[in-house]
Amino acid sequence: MTTVQEKQKIQQQFKTRMNEDELLNCMRCGFCLPSCPTYIESGFKESHSPRGRIALMKAVVDGVIEPDEEVERTLDLCLGCRACEPVCPSGVNYGHLLEEARDIINQNKKHSFPVRVVRKTVFEGLFPHPDRMRMVTNLLGIYQRSGLQKAFYTTGVMKLFPESMATMERVLPQVPRLKEMKNRPTALTSIGAVRKNVAFFSGCLMDTMFLETNNATTKLLQLAGCDIVIPKAQTCCGALHGHSGEKDAAKELARRNIEAFEEAEIDYIITNAGGCGAFLVDYDHLLKDDPEWKERAVSFKNKIRDISSILVELEFHKAELNVSPQRITYQDSCHLRNVQRTFMEPRLLLQSVEGADYVEMKQADHCCGSAGIYNIVESDMSMKILDHKMDNVENTRATTIITSNPGCLLQMKLGIEREGLSDTMRAIHIVDFLLEAVE
Repeated sequence: MTTVQEKQKIQQQFKTRMNEDELLNCMRCGFCLPSCPTYIESGFKESHSPRGRIALMKAVVDGVIEPDEEVERTLDLCLGCRACEPVCPSGVNYGHLLEEARDIINQNKKHSFPVRVVRKTVFEGLFPHPDRMRMVTNLLGIYQRSGLQKAFYTTGVMKLFPESMATMERVLPQVPRLKEMKNRPTALTSIGAVRKNVAFFSGCLMDTMFLETNNATTKLLQLAGCDIVIPKAQTCCGALHGHSGEKDAAKELARRNIEAFEEAEIDYIITNAGGCGAFLVDYDHLLKDDPEWKERAVSFKNKIRDISSILVELEFHKAELNVSPQRITYQDSCHLRNVQRTFMEPRLLLQSVEGADYVEMKQADHCCGSAGIYNIVESDMSMKILDHKMDNVENTRATTIITSNPGCLLQMKLGIEREGLSDTMRAIHIVDFLLEAVE
């Protein structure tokens, strides 16, 4: 329960921190409504739309309403997919407004002791520290390899967990051993003539749980003619912090990453996770009020490219790419499409693969319901969105679903498992699929 004093502090900061010009840019036209998953799944509830949420923010700023639990709830229920932004005729930066509002509420509300412990552990103790990320991920690997995972299912222990969480556990990738996670290269040379000098943003979960996808990414870059540097000082992109009301921590991670990459003489900084890439290209907004870092953030942002973009630029789609006959479809990463505005490049690459019958999915640009940890903290809404997504997947009759983001990948695997399709359908990251086409 938010106290009177907390509400007053929140309301005052809404007045001083929220961008009122941006709030006023919303014309209430409703173009965003058909693109908003929570608006649709809530039965067209106005407060669960971008237009409705902006109206609530403006009402708090104007003192018309208090920043009560209902306001907080509707902001929390937003996936942050930012599908509203490309369709907005006024160009409202809804994602920036949402992050600012969440940060104001989080920083001025007293959480319960268990919540404070969890947030401190995750946001301060784990994600900013690559060594700790590797150690924690290694525990999952030990669980998978030791026989404990099989024993938990045999004895029925997993039935004690919520269905979606138990299913999610089954679709997690096999975690590499700790030695593999620790022994990471800091530079790789092109296979053939050098066409670009790039740096690779390896991420935190991507360089642990999804290590093989990172390896596939660097291999494709080498084959495309890239010399690669992988700065050891890089850290978590800060997306989880920024989306969860921990903006100061996100800023600190941004500074660390900018510093880690800015000495390298490179053309681009390459990412392979739509969510990470979208947050990285927002560093200029994140640090806009920091005179020491704002220009450095702009320079950093201008170098960010998704792996699909550079592969198309280097005409990798004209290479000899072959797979065994299969029907494929593509699920957009919301942040790759809506923030980085990258959506044709993955399709061009996939359509160039011999043996792959590409079928465009209806509403491929609509969110799958993953949204970072949303499918854990807002499971009911996430599963409603996923169920509709799987209807569209099944209508393609595809045997392979391809994604560009780890969260989307796990969500689609979860959907396949929930629908009982694991014997006839798979989900795979685009770089893993393209490497199959090369090999």
